[in-house]
Amino acid sequence: PGMEPPQRPGQGTLGATGPGRPPGRGDSRQQVAICPQLPVAIPDSMRKQEVRAGGEAGQGLGASSPAEQVKALVDLLAGKGSQGSQALQAPQPLDRMPESPLRPHSNDLRIKRHREALLNRMGGGTELGSPSPRLTSLLLVEGLTDLQLREHDFTQVEATRGGWCSTRTIALDRLFQPLSRVSVPPRVSITVGVAGVGKTTLVRKFVHLWARGQVGKDFSLVLPLTFRDLNTHEKLSADRLVRSVLLQTGEASLASAALSRALLVLDGLDECKAPLDFSGTVACTDPRKEIQVEHLITNIIRGTLFPEVSVWVTSRPGAAGQIPGGLVDRMTEIRGFNQEEIKACLEQMFPEDQALSGWVLSQVQADRALYLMCTVPAFCRLVGSALGHLHRSRPGPQDAELWPPRTLCELYSWYFRLALGAEGPDKGRASPRIEPPAHGGRKMVGTLGRLAFHGLLRRKYVFYEPDLKAFGVDPALLQTAPCGRFLQREETPASAAAYCFAHLSLQEFAAAAYYYSASKRAVFDLFTEGRVSWPRLGFLTHFRSAAQRAMQAEDGRLDVFLRFLSGLLSPRVNALLAGSLLTQGEHQGYRAQAAELLQGCLRPDVAVCARAVNVLHCLRELQHTELARSVEEAVEGGGLAGLTSPPHCAALAYLLQVSDVRAQEANLPLSLGQDVLQSLLPQLLYCRSLRLDSNQFQDPVMELLGSVLSGNDCRIRRLSLAENQISNKGAKALARSLLVNRSLTALDLRGNSIGPQGAKALADALKINRTLAFLSLQSNAIRDEGARSMAEALAANRTLSVLHLQKNTIGPVGTQWTADALKQNRSLKELMFSSNSIGDGGAKAMAEALKANQGLKSLDLQSNSISDAGVAALMVALCTNQTLLSLNLRENSISPDGAQELARALCTNSTLKSLDLTANLLHDQGAQAIAVAVRENHALTSLHLQWNFIQAGAAKALGQALQFNTSLRSLDLQENAIGDEGASAVAAALKANTTLTALYLQVASIGTLGAQALGEALAVNRTLEIIDLRGNAIGVAGAKALANALKVNSSLRRLNLQENSLGMDGAICIATALSGNHGLQHINLQGNHIGESGARMISEAIKTNAPSCTVEM
Repeated sequence: PGMEPPQRPGQGTLGATGPGRPPGRGDSRQQVAICPQLPVAIPDSMRKQEVRAGGEAGQGLGASSPAEQVKALVDLLAGKGSQGSQALQAPQPLDRMPESPLRPHSNDLRIKRHREALLNRMGGGTELGSPSPRLTSLLLVEGLTDLQLREHDFTQVEATRGGWCSTRTIALDRLFQPLSRVSVPPRVSITVGVAGVGKTTLVRKFVHLWARGQVGKDFSLVLPLTFRDLNTHEKLSADRLVRSVLLQTGEASLASAALSRALLVLDGLDECKAPLDFSGTVACTDPRKEIQVEHLITNIIRGTLFPEVSVWVTSRPGAAGQIPGGLVDRMTEIRGFNQEEIKACLEQMFPEDQALSGWVLSQVQADRALYLMCTVPAFCRLVGSALGHLHRSRPGPQDAELWPPRTLCELYSWYFRLALGAEGPDKGRASPRIEPPAHGGRKMVGTLGRLAFHGLLRRKYVFYEPDLKAFGVDPALLQTAPCGRFLQREETPASAAAYCFAHLSLQEFAAAAYYYSASKRAVFDLFTEGRVSWPRLGFLTHFRSAAQRAMQAEDGRLDVFLRFLSGLLSPRVNALLAGSLLTQGEHQGYRAQAAELLQGCLRPDVAVCARAVNVLHCLRELQHTELARSVEEAVEGGGLAGLTSPPHCAALAYLLQVSDVRAQEANLPLSLGQDVLQSLLPQLLYCRSLRLDSNQFQDPVMELLGSVLSGNDCRIRRLSLAENQISNKGAKALARSLLVNRSLTALDLRGNSIGPQGAKALADALKINRTLAFLSLQSNAIRDEGARSMAEALAANRTLSVLHLQKNTIGPVGTQWTADALKQNRSLKELMFSSNSIGDGGAKAMAEALKANQGLKSLDLQSNSISDAGVAALMVALCTNQTLLSLNLRENSISPDGAQELARALCTNSTLKSLDLTANLLHDQGAQAIAVAVRENHALTSLHLQWNFIQAGAAKALGQALQFNTSLRSLDLQENAIGDEGASAVAAALKANTTLTALYLQVASIGTLGAQALGEALAVNRTLEIIDLRGNAIGVAGAKALANALKVNSSLRRLNLQENSLGMDGAICIATALSGNHGLQHINLQGNHIGESGARMISEAIKTNAPSCTVEM
């Protein structure tokens, strides 16, 4: 699935009908309709029969015997052949009137009328005329995941956080076309989506657009069918199946030649009354033979019937798993709403009341679990209806504490009240009798709920008249408005009405309400058809039975039912439904026992399964959140290591799923043991970002994580395993998973001990992996040998963009290998190579690479023993390189001579944005040379010259350069003794400069005079946002000068005056000056001997003058 199908026997070959066209999809009808074309049709038909015969024998193409060829010729002339009968005479319609074979255009008129009939049937409103973007671009997937096959739709949405895995899409108008020039169109296509996501809407839109000639132009005929229609038949033949569609459009006499280019649409496989059995169903090749409907569908999908007809099936994911993957040529998925679409949906529900739609949206966004489920369109509309009713009903004092709804059951309880009130488009519908709400509510639950409950047990989601009679549903009740909010009626072509709940969750709510009510008086197991009596009766017995059944249901179909059942014990739900459905205070004594019973279901299994996580959802519905709260507090306080019991592990998995913070990143450092991690693995699959730093994990844990990363369900995009105890064996386990993983984009292994062998394993994986973009191997002792392996990977890999190899004892040899790889690589954007031992030899190798490489944007060579010779080589390369944006040469041995080379390069280079020369040996002479270059350079935005023995002379040169430079945004001169003279020179430049936004002058020997000069500059400057003067000695007078500037300055956002001998008076001056300054956001006044009384005075002044400003004292 996801790849184009190979040609199967009987599907077509180049020799039969031309490139990529299945046999029978040409104009065979025209070839044999008149006598002059008969000689062409005869060998063509014989070739088709030959292909088909070979296909049925499993031999592909093969020559038939002369006798068989003669028989085929006779059959063709007699109109009896499988192709001849279709070509020489039309199929007999229901009225048995034959169609003349001498009317080649008769089908065209009928197809036109068929299109018009479909347009009328599908409707022509604006909704169908302009499909939403999510329905015109489907996700192209490669098959169903374990989550989709095994779990409830709610669990799928919650576990994946409403997101989708595939990034490949296919346009609706290309849904049945080849993906490439060498592939063929898919015969069997499946589109999956959770309940309520819009599968039927998609089908209706496609059929509507096809009927208007906008999509599916390769199909001469589209035959839409639903399994709701098919369920009304016990047996059908393939011919009757097609005619049943054509009868609906009044074109039952369409010639079967049109079927050679037909699309059969089968909507709603999950609603089929019987499962499809592809292993046990007997093959049928006779289109006239009537067989069981499920057997008919199986044979059509297999291709034993209608092999030349394309088939499109829509289904919920779990039911789609019935079709073997080998038969599926293309699988697509409908994505849910995104944030903008949720907002648009709610606004469309309340077009005349923007305040109401805004309020509903705010309630949805306030509850993450609710927001995730609103990615399902049908659920979003249901939520909008319930919350809109809640807002308009203006709850009285008795209901004031019951809104807004906090749980799923509370939300559906409000919807139940909406249904009883018959508000909305159904309001005013004629009702045979008016009943009190309490009686009406209980009667509705008693009838619809019983139908819903037993349907849920039997996986039955569509009901017909016999079902209603079997469960005692009064047809008159279905005409009432409240029932219309739950159960919807749909007419089928067979004149049999079909009923289904508006959404699967409504069926589950009704089933839970029925079970809750019935358990009060039932003396038998409600789950058992045989009605086995129990010696001990009571609500808790029934509740225990429901919990056990839900835990045992491998497909999770009772998960949400159990949530609703638990929620009905909640005091808030009881108050909401008291009188209409529940009795006030009913079963409240069972709440604690039900919670204990649910927690007892959390057995010490090997792994926390979805059923266990659902128990936590049930506890939340029950308003029993102590367990989840205790684990959340332990995670926040770093005390999770002591909580290792199964309930605690299940609670942690639940929090990883629903927590707002952990939805972005599951950060679990210093807390997990191997046993806990192992139990969490099934749930960690769906964390987008997983941080497991400093957990002392060893190689066996990597084997476990490797199995997770290898799973087709894996959604992990970023994984951090920094500061653990991973050796080469663990790295090899991770490398094996990278060979098949398609989700991971970032892997952080810094601070481990994978060594050269581990690096080689990862490098080999990178030659194949096409998703990993970030890899950190910092501090892993990979040495030159490991660097060589990574270099080989870089030569082949085209997706890795960030590679961190700092602190790995890599010397000139390993650097040479890396540099050679960079000459070929075009994808790597950032290379961290700091704290190795590359020396001047390695620097020269990197310089040669920079001359050829046109992709690298950031190169970090900090602390690599590079001297002037190495810098000279790098600067020669920088003169020609046009892509490097950031170069870090901190903590090397660059002298004034090397600075001269840097200056020459800066005068030539026009792309470098950031240059870090911190902790070198520039002195005034070197810094002055760089200052001259800064005056001419118009690209550099950040320059770091910290700790370079710079004094006032160089500061003056930099000040002069700043008066002319128009690009520099950040200048770092900290830990250089520029003194008041240098500070004054920089301050003078600030009066003219209009681009600098950050100035760092920490520990620069600046006193009062320098501070006063800076104050004067700040009074004029309108662009500087950050100034850091920590560790100087500006004193009270300097503080006053800066305070005066703050009264008029409007650009400064952060001011650091830490450790500047301000005293209480100086600090108070700064604080009171803020009354006229509304831009400053952060001030640091620590280390200034302010005292407690001064701190209180400053705090009061800040609260009064600048309440939004943060002050550190």
